[in-house]
Amino acid sequence: MLTAAAWGLIQGLTEFLPVSSSGHLVLIPALFGFEEPSLAASVMLHLGTLLAVVAYYRTDLLRLLHLRRDPEARRILLLLAIGTVPAALVGLTLHGPVETVFSEPWLVAVALMVTGAILLFSLLVGKGVRRLAEGRWTDGVVVGLAQAFALLPGISRSGMTIAAGMAQGFQRKEAARFAFLLSIPAIAGAALLDGMDLVERGGFTSDLLLGMAVAAVVGYLAIAGLIRVLVRVGLLPFALYCLAFGTAAYFLL
Repeated sequence: MLTAAAWGLIQGLTEFLPVSSSGHLVLIPALFGFEEPSLAASVMLHLGTLLAVVAYYRTDLLRLLHLRRDPEARRILLLLAIGTVPAALVGLTLHGPVETVFSEPWLVAVALMVTGAILLFSLLVGKGVRRLAEGRWTDGVVVGLAQAFALLPGISRSGMTIAAGMAQGFQRKEAARFAFLLSIPAIAGAALLDGMDLVERGGFTSDLLLGMAVAAVVGYLAIAGLIRVLVRVGLLPFALYCLAFGTAAYFLL
């Protein structure tokens, strides 16, 4: 149960903080000799983080249900639909090959350093003024492509999508809002794909419920904490962390 709780803690933190959950799930076992989470654990951890983001943005999600009489809701839903397409296409066609190629820990370490460099570059982007309700279809394309790029293990999905949103001129908080709302279909899709394999292979155990619960609680707190840090200082702390951890992992592995 302690192992499940530990993976829930790691997943909850790294899924939403721009430090790459997929990268940590490869590098931490490689560095410390742990076993990577099983397929069943992966599914449950994703469900935990899905619960976290749905709970945090529940007001936005409920608003989207009233799209017929709410023009802003229609625009946001259109942005999310456009932004989901690139990652969905890449994920369905290249998910297996990408994970196979990037199964080498040293490659994941390099990808994590790339994440750090991109986050560092985002510091050059001025503070945006646009709100999500003012988004254009081109914003959905750009942020969606950034999310597709983050399918590579070690590349942070939240980091890429927040940085892309900021580059498009969104306020930092609004860029995070776009990124996390866009993560809902992505996380749900990943859980569904792995869940279909799980049905065939089996491997579910009751202790994974603890991992899911920990991932949900920690993930919710991570979203809240990230937004506070993002508004105050931007992505600099996370850029430095990715560069430091990626470099250390590269030379130690």
